[in-house]
Amino acid sequence: MKNIEPDKFDSLVKRFQKNLSSKEKLRKRVSAIYDMLADILGADKLILKAGKLESLKLLRSHKIEERILGLQKVVYEDPTLENLPEPEEIPEVLEDIEEKIADLLARKSLEDSLQAKINIKMQEKHDEYMQDLKKQILKEQSGSENAQTLKKLALLEKKEQVGLSRSIMEVLRPSILEEIVGQGSAVKSLLSKLAAPYPQHIILYGPPGVGKTTAARLALQSAKELPYTPFLSDAPFEEVDATTLRWDPREATNPLTGSVHDPIYQGARRDLMEGGIPEPKPGLVTEAHGGVLFIDEIGEMDLHLQSKLLKVLEDKRVYFDSAYYDPNDENIPQYIKKLFDEGAPADFILIGATTRSPSNISPALRSRCTEVFFEPLGPEDIQKIIRGAAKKLKVKLAPRVPDIISEYTIEGRKAINILADAYGLALFEQAGKKEVPGSTLVCISEEEVFKVIQTARLAPYAPVKAGEKEQAGRIFGLGSSGYVGVVLEIEAAVFSSPNGKGTIRFNDTAGSMARDSVFNAVTAIKGLTGKDLTQYDLHVNVIGGGNIEGPSAGAAVLAAMYSAVKNLPISTDLAVTGEISLQGKIKPVGGIQEKIYGAKQAGIKQIFVPQGNLRDIYASYSDIQVTGVSTAQELLEFLFNQK
Repeated sequence: MKNIEPDKFDSLVKRFQKNLSSKEKLRKRVSAIYDMLADILGADKLILKAGKLESLKLLRSHKIEERILGLQKVVYEDPTLENLPEPEEIPEVLEDIEEKIADLLARKSLEDSLQAKINIKMQEKHDEYMQDLKKQILKEQSGSENAQTLKKLALLEKKEQVGLSRSIMEVLRPSILEEIVGQGSAVKSLLSKLAAPYPQHIILYGPPGVGKTTAARLALQSAKELPYTPFLSDAPFEEVDATTLRWDPREATNPLTGSVHDPIYQGARRDLMEGGIPEPKPGLVTEAHGGVLFIDEIGEMDLHLQSKLLKVLEDKRVYFDSAYYDPNDENIPQYIKKLFDEGAPADFILIGATTRSPSNISPALRSRCTEVFFEPLGPEDIQKIIRGAAKKLKVKLAPRVPDIISEYTIEGRKAINILADAYGLALFEQAGKKEVPGSTLVCISEEEVFKVIQTARLAPYAPVKAGEKEQAGRIFGLGSSGYVGVVLEIEAAVFSSPNGKGTIRFNDTAGSMARDSVFNAVTAIKGLTGKDLTQYDLHVNVIGGGNIEGPSAGAAVLAAMYSAVKNLPISTDLAVTGEISLQGKIKPVGGIQEKIYGAKQAGIKQIFVPQGNLRDIYASYSDIQVTGVSTAQELLEFLFNQK
């Protein structure tokens, strides 16, 4: 070895050390890059990737250049790279590799962040799915039942096993048409209209408690037994009270004709709601298809609802509409599609019942229905009902019990209630005497009936009764209210006026038309007798202060005034009705049939009616005499025997 100068030697040593230090730094840098790549990709994935790119051997090499080439192949994913980097190129190559790894790291960080969010969402969806799956399994196994609902079901079933006896009205209600008292002609008319090959819609008129509802129900039963009627054996009888029918003009609800439950606002079934499918709900008119729809108190029905009912009667179908209905939706059930496309059947017979007069019923409704009138019940009818009810209850009645009850009501239903209360009282008192109810025949006494009447604060239905004595200045007039008549007690008093200028007094509660009748009678009497009653102090009174709506009390007022002026007594077992004119003519009035009924209730033996009203009397009476008069002179001759 040549001798080297010391200065050169030191320079060579420093240079070697510097080169050695640079190579070591480079090796560490390459190792750090490799470790970083292994962290990003994962050691196993890095090895697999290096194997696919034919760089595994290069990465495991001890030569820096080969390791750098291996890193290039992995980072750039290019197996075609073959040239080893030159020493002066290595720093630039490493910087490119580091930049590429930085991009990979940023992408990896972003992917990890997104993956974390995705994992959270997937976990939430998984939890929801598992929850729904558990609910579905529970529903399939036991539905929505739990310990609490099962306990309530057990209590409900326990209650079902306990039952009281039927109400007394169910026991005593007529079971055949022949048991309906006092309505022979009405029942016959009803049956002839319903039990026919072509049954008609019907309106039943009459006071309450006379058997309209029962007659309609039994008439349908009889019609189903006849071979020539269109009613099948299972024809329904749907009953509803018009006062309870509530409907929404927006058609959200209509129990009579039906409505549509939209999926959003009215809440259709859950499975339909989720699909946005509206659900039609047929009403009573569809329930009554093939049978009878009975509407009690039909006169109280809303006029708009009546119009809808009339439309159904003409179409015999109910049509539904909804903005949510899509006929092209394949998910719509077939029955809903059929209801929307074709409507629901509603071919039935309408029977309406009302306590109103025909003039208060819609003309459109009346024009589509025939009419049947039920008569108010007389005392003999009430007595017959009471005796028949006593037989069904198997009780004994004191002789006057039917008569007493008939004095306090004209309704069959009310009479039954009085008897039922007396029956309960009799049982209670019998039990108090240590007798076992049912072991002996229960006897209902007059005293028990009077106790019931006093407890219920009932008053006699006809407080005015005919008498046997004659009395001057007093007479019975007749009025009507609804389907029943009332007896008016009219009295008159006449006094001489000291100064020749008399006054006429009349109770204002009787009404303006009754006041007009008084002045008409004054003029008519002057024409008949020549007496000017304006020169007398005249007082006319309707006892009890009843309001007289029409002019029908005119003839009675004239008779009372004439009797007072002449001091001629009038029999107290007769009554008069009719309008009086200024010329003394007696004009026809309304409600004659009802007025005769009221007279019978009061025990009147003879009534005088306008001659023109005789044609309005369609029934014959054996216990009351009806006489027609056309003038005041004729009436006075009958009343006072031509005096």
